[in-house]
This record gives sequence, C-alpha cells and structure tokens, in this order.
Amino acid sequence: MKVAVLGLGEAGAIYAGAFAAAGWQTVGYDPSPEARTPEGVARAASTGEAVADADLVLSLTTAAYAVTAAEDARPVLRRDAVYVDLNAAAPATKTEVEAVLGESAQVVDGAIIGSVLRYGAEVNVLLSGPASGDAARLLRAVGSDAEPVGGEVGAASRRKLLRSVFMKGLGALITEAVDAGRAAGEEAWMRTQVADALADGTSALERLDKGTRLHALRRAHELRSSVELLGELGVEAPVSIGAADRHLFLARSGGEDARGLADAYAGVPTAAIGDGRDRLGFVSSRVRPVWPGASVTGRALTVLTRPGDNRALHRALALARPGDVLVVDGGGDTSRALLGELIAERALNRGVRGMVVDGAVRDADELRDLGFPVWAAGISPAGPYKDGPGHVGRTVSVGGAVCSTGDIVVADGDGVFFVPRLEAEQTLRAAREVVAEEERRRGAIRAERR
Repeated sequence: MKVAVLGLGEAGAIYAGAFAAAGWQTVGYDPSPEARTPEGVARAASTGEAVADADLVLSLTTAAYAVTAAEDARPVLRRDAVYVDLNAAAPATKTEVEAVLGESAQVVDGAIIGSVLRYGAEVNVLLSGPASGDAARLLRAVGSDAEPVGGEVGAASRRKLLRSVFMKGLGALITEAVDAGRAAGEEAWMRTQVADALADGTSALERLDKGTRLHALRRAHELRSSVELLGELGVEAPVSIGAADRHLFLARSGGEDARGLADAYAGVPTAAIGDGRDRLGFVSSRVRPVWPGASVTGRALTVLTRPGDNRALHRALALARPGDVLVVDGGGDTSRALLGELIAERALNRGVRGMVVDGAVRDADELRDLGFPVWAAGISPAGPYKDGPGHVGRTVSVGGAVCSTGDIVVADGDGVFFVPRLEAEQTLRAAREVVAEEERRRGAIRAERR
C-alpha cells in the first residue's frame, strides 16, 4: 500500500512517519527546503510524483494551498485512490477541492479534532463524504481514531468550525489572562486560578497557552471561518470576533516563531520580495541606507513621533526585544535628527537589529563604524526635541508604506520592504521562487558567453 502526504509540516511529518513505521510505502512532498523528511519517507520533487499510483493521499498543505494541491494532483491520481483533505479549512474550500478532483479520486473531507502533537496519528479525525468509510479504514492502519460522520464533503469541517468557537475562544481567553497576570506582577497566581478551572489543570493551561501562541496565525484564519459560519446560521458572534482579533494580535507580535520567520528572509533581496508581491509595497526611495552595504531583517516595532522629537523613540528602546527593527514615522521631517550614535549604542545593547526612519539621523560615520544598519530620509546635525507626544506599537506609514508591529522588515542597498506578518509565509515562498527563476535565467545568459 502506498500513501502520499502533501505537506510535511508538523501534522504532515507525524502522519508520514506513522505510515512509514507501519510498513507502508510512504512518499512526501513539500516545496519548502526547511520541511524535514521523516525516517523511512521518500521525498518527492513534485505533487504529481508523490501521488502517482497512491492508494491514499493526505493533503496537509494548509488551507491556502488545498485547492492548488488538488489541481496539481488530479492528472496522475488513480480513480480508486482515496484523497483525504485534512486541512483546517472552511466547508466551501473542501467542496471546491471535491469539484476540482471530480471523478479523478474518491474525495473525503477530514477534520482533525485535537492536538496532533499530543496524540500523534491516533488523534481523532472526523470524516465526511461518500468514501469516508474507506478513508477511516485506511487511517486506522496507524491507529487513527477515525470517525465517519456521514453527510457530504464539508460536513466534517463544519463540525470542526463549530467546535472552534469554544476551543479557539478558550485559548484566546487564556493567553489574555496570562498576559494580564504578567503585566500586573501576578502571573503565578493567575496561572493557578486558570489551571484550577480546567479539567486537566496545569497541563491543559500550558497546552492551550503555548499552542495558541505558536499557531496563532493559522487559528486566526480558522476562527474567521467559524465567524462566517455563525453569520450564515444567524448567530451573533461578538466573542468569536474578539477571539479572532486576539489571535491576529498574537500572530503579529509572536516571539521566537516570528523571529524565526524574519530570519528566514535573511539574504532574500528586497527586489525579489517586491517582484513576488507584484511590485507593490516598497518604502519610498527617499528613505535610503545611511551607509553602504547595510542590510537587515527583523520584526517591526513601530514608533509614531512628532517631527523632530524622539521621546517616543526612547520609550520604544525600553520595550524593544532582541530581533526587533525599529520603524519610526517621523513625518518625513529632515530638519532635526531623531537618533545618532548614543541611541544606536543603546539599541545594540537591547538586541535591536536596525532602524528605518522617515526622518533625519546624524553621526553617520559612527553608525557605520558600529555596524548598526539605519535607513533614513536624510542627515541633519541638529539634535531632536524630547517633549513628545508619540506612540509605540501603533500602525504607521513610513515612506508611503504601511507597517504594523510584528510585520517583517527587510532592508538592503536597494531599499526597504515591509512584509505584513499575516502574509509573510506566502511572500517568502514567492520571493524564493523569484530568486530561483533569476538564478536559472542568469545561468542561461552566462552560458551564451561560453
């Protein structure tokens, strides 16, 4: 028996490893070079190569690529193959996958209920569609708690979205309670209060708190789908809307997860990012590197300040975390410098990677000697005022481009690009494809000279 696993992320890798351990011929495909290949799993170079002659196909590409994966798989699927879409997606997406595949395979809607990290391939999976019984039988080969629920493709995902109203809302509430306790200096007490209210106590608290923060972006999209479903059912959803917003906030301000994503942009030219985003979103070319050869990637921490005043910038330095890039909206005023050598020294002490300033700076030679990357609209020897007002963390406009705290900042000799955090994964993939295509074309051009 052969199984093809499309997407070797967290869940995909677990399922692929489980089927390989069960003795199945297991082939995985993931376009990301960072995705690991579990032991015993063959890595395919394309979707088509992976699904060719497969008895079972598991699609775990994320909802954004579910339909594309089905389109790529359709030409080579066996008509009797069972194609289970396990992506957390709206019922409409599942029915679109079914429409794309038509009679090319037996399509089943799969909805994972619970934590794959906690339960592995044995996690509960709801299945719907005419072939859900066959899918359950195949998934049970790895101990899956597979549960056919009847109905058409989309019915299983509909149940998952209903469950998310409670589970994702609970996760959002727990993260907010923990953050409130931390801010008040009462985190340990708050954690005890929450744990005492949960059936599994501290373990449930830790699982929900960490899981919500780690997967905030994906769960925000899922909860938005839940809100849409509630609207179709005529149910008002102010709490779910608030929970979705909480997830988006966590996604934008995520810690190590967001930092790792920012690091993945290192070495990707801003020009390639722009090409991957239809050449839209560049910071104006009047915001230039203060010294040649500077480059930086990192999470944005935004600062809005009155022109010529840097009081808010000092406050931002106190809040900055390692890996941040300060993005300063100084109104484009170049009459007074908002920062110089001393602020750069303090920024380095805080682990700040660089700054993008829609305003002036000074001490250009010293900034170069420090190796501290700064992009600015101008240079001025005049010092700043320190009276305010100003704000930290608000959405700002710098050089005609919008930036929110938690967005990804990429800057090099060509300019500056702000990548919206909620689109960072897709943008990185598109930019890498641009780089690969340019390398191919460059090689062909150089070959003509030989």
